[in-house]
Amino acid sequence: MLERINKIISEISSAKVTNPDELESFRIKYLSKKGLISELFDDFRNIPAEEKKEMGRKLNELKQKAVDEYTRMKDQLGTTEDIKKEEDLTRPAYPYPSGSRHPISIVRKEILDIFSRIGFTVSEGPEIEDDNHVFTKLNFAPEHPARDMQDTFYISRISHEDSNPGDILLRTHTSSVQVRVMEGQKPPLRTVSPGRVFRNEAISARAHCIFHQVEGLYIDENVSFADLRQTLLFFARELFGKETQIRLRPSYFPFTEPSAEMDVSCRICGGKGCNVCKYTGWLELLGCGMVHPNVLEACNIDSKKYTGFAFGMGIERAAMLKYQVNDLRLYFENDLRFLEQFKTAF
Repeated sequence: MLERINKIISEISSAKVTNPDELESFRIKYLSKKGLISELFDDFRNIPAEEKKEMGRKLNELKQKAVDEYTRMKDQLGTTEDIKKEEDLTRPAYPYPSGSRHPISIVRKEILDIFSRIGFTVSEGPEIEDDNHVFTKLNFAPEHPARDMQDTFYISRISHEDSNPGDILLRTHTSSVQVRVMEGQKPPLRTVSPGRVFRNEAISARAHCIFHQVEGLYIDENVSFADLRQTLLFFARELFGKETQIRLRPSYFPFTEPSAEMDVSCRICGGKGCNVCKYTGWLELLGCGMVHPNVLEACNIDSKKYTGFAFGMGIERAAMLKYQVNDLRLYFENDLRFLEQFKTAF
């Protein structure tokens, strides 16, 4: 019997399996009820009494070795099979092509970096908002067209005739985040609010129902329009180049007074005039102005003690000017031919 035990130990030690069928054959041959090891245990009754202790120890060692070897081969085969099952035949071959950041992400990060260098912090808020934060506290009149269903995506509306602070909607601008900042913090405040916004507009080369904004807010004592202009001039030159010029044109926004639109000199023609800037030499970039006293008071900030300025821009527009892209829809189509142009823009 000892000779048979040693022979089986040698067979088990040299056994190799490459598939589940071979593994099952190993189990049947050595570990099943009719296997070789079971036969040895059946013959154990015929062993002389004086040899049973030693031979029993040998048989137990043999069975344990067979079980250990079976478990090892099963685990190894299972790992190999799992790898084969998880292989993605559509995956590109090595070396893998390098990816790239989306141009909107690139410009967003660059804008935030510029303002962080002059003391602005980043604030974010919910995309699903209430009328109170999107319109009412920003001095929008109840009959203002921005509240109309044709411009705003309402999730639930309590009244279809008059504004109601309880109306729930998708935010149309990130100014709602500024309201939350003013409600929760005391001046001085200096923050920028990036995020996605939604407006019920037809999709075209110049407009989309979803886009991204960055809005800025600075509130402190003795803040003036001159501070606003110098901040925006610094930003424009950091983003578009040291030769960039800006101009401010009078405008109107419910939440600022006075209000202005800011244009930057066209980078394509250097301000001389081309078809992109409609031969004016200027391209519109953002809206801005001094925070309306009504907005400050609505957020429990003393408008007689504090003043401030605010500005807001579309990141898509800034990216269009920076990269000279002429169709807004390209940012949403995930066309690799377009996105691969930004591989080195990290």
